[in-house]
Amino acid sequence: MPSPILKTLLVFCAVLTLVPSSPAKEPEERPTNIVLFLADDLGYADLGSYGAEGFSTPHLDRLAEKGLRFTDFYVAAAVCSASRAALLTGRYPLRTSITGVVSANRKEGIPAEEILISEMLKEQGYATGIFGKWHLGNVPKLWPAANGFDEWFGTIGSNDMGKGRPSLEQRRLGKAGVELVDQDQVVEINPDQRLLTKRYTDRAIDFIKRNQDDPFFVYIPFNMPHTPLFASKDFRNSSERGLYGDVVQEIDASVGRVVQTLETLKLDKNTLVLFTSDNGPWLIFGDHGGSAAPLSGGKKQTLEGGMRVACVAYWPGKIPAGSVVSELVTSMDFLPTIANLAGAPLPKKQLDGDDLTELLFHPKSESPFGADRELPRYLLYYWDEELQAIRVGDWKLRLAHIDTQAPDPDKIGNGGIRGEIHLEERSLALFNLVEDPAERKNLAEEYPEIVESLQNFLTQLRSEGRLPQNLHR
Repeated sequence: MPSPILKTLLVFCAVLTLVPSSPAKEPEERPTNIVLFLADDLGYADLGSYGAEGFSTPHLDRLAEKGLRFTDFYVAAAVCSASRAALLTGRYPLRTSITGVVSANRKEGIPAEEILISEMLKEQGYATGIFGKWHLGNVPKLWPAANGFDEWFGTIGSNDMGKGRPSLEQRRLGKAGVELVDQDQVVEINPDQRLLTKRYTDRAIDFIKRNQDDPFFVYIPFNMPHTPLFASKDFRNSSERGLYGDVVQEIDASVGRVVQTLETLKLDKNTLVLFTSDNGPWLIFGDHGGSAAPLSGGKKQTLEGGMRVACVAYWPGKIPAGSVVSELVTSMDFLPTIANLAGAPLPKKQLDGDDLTELLFHPKSESPFGADRELPRYLLYYWDEELQAIRVGDWKLRLAHIDTQAPDPDKIGNGGIRGEIHLEERSLALFNLVEDPAERKNLAEEYPEIVESLQNFLTQLRSEGRLPQNLHR
């Protein structure tokens, strides 16, 4: 039976929401392939289907038109490494010990005890490849090969990270000492970043072709549009939005190339394609950062723009075309969903995601997560190890905290120059995210009973041991 808290929240929500190749095996003979694209620092409004301005994303818009677009999709953290750890494990970052950025000089990374999507699928006979940014460990024992990936071609961390202490100018120029790895060897230092997106795409396509007769998991975490921004000559000066738009248009074209490969090999009807971002836009970079409109905030903030991102799912013949889903969905739902599709047992860990299969196949289902759930769907907004907000249904309760990463509006950077941040004090607040996604109208005084209900719900989660804890200390 639904809890009293769930009943209370549902009542209030109801009231206020008045290259040709040989054909692969037939799809029926094999498990589902998975292709997962992850952009870096792409804003909520940075795809055409989400309202992008000054550049176009026709390939991703086609996937949304022929597949499904999520309006309320969240990552589990507003920063790179923590978000990636949660996506690949189905667990809040705090459970994985990766709550922030794995800096270039840090020796720790994703713990060996954590089970990643790649490891789960490899146990099921999948070919597994990652082509792009890792950012979950700097030393070889923490690299993708130790975490279930057969192949890796990409950077150890972000495209502005190198060992030592590179200057801001070195980072801006792509000369921070970025290391490019091929499988288990550093093959280049400071690679030409104008070519990275294309090189990742080429390698991913080659991997798909070589493994077309077997189930595969292809993970493509692009380095961009994280700064510094670089685009190849075919895309430089291609958009009205400047270099940021050029970069996103190249990513879009790369997605199109991979999907075209699936179609050419007749694999598209047996492949789930997912596209999202690791967090919101890095607003302090101004014209070299993206947009989260109409949301507030961006990267490194627990405002909506930091953690709510664009997400598209595509699977012809399985996902109804033109679907738009407004359910609360998170990146932590990917692992249990993929486990179901692959016929894999779930890791024996406390997972924080749900299987999305019913929602993907039947987007209009009234109970996609089950009618007899013990608890409602909810999202915890953490910055590092501090819980700063919770969402249940349409409601977000912001807890009082200091925002240490708020962009200083008088010191926003441009042209690749980094802006500055300042501290902002945020008081207890209640927002209806359907009516007010920008979080401008605090309804705490108007609806004290909802504030109390959400506070009691947090107390319940804490008393039942459901709040994440770092057990890797």
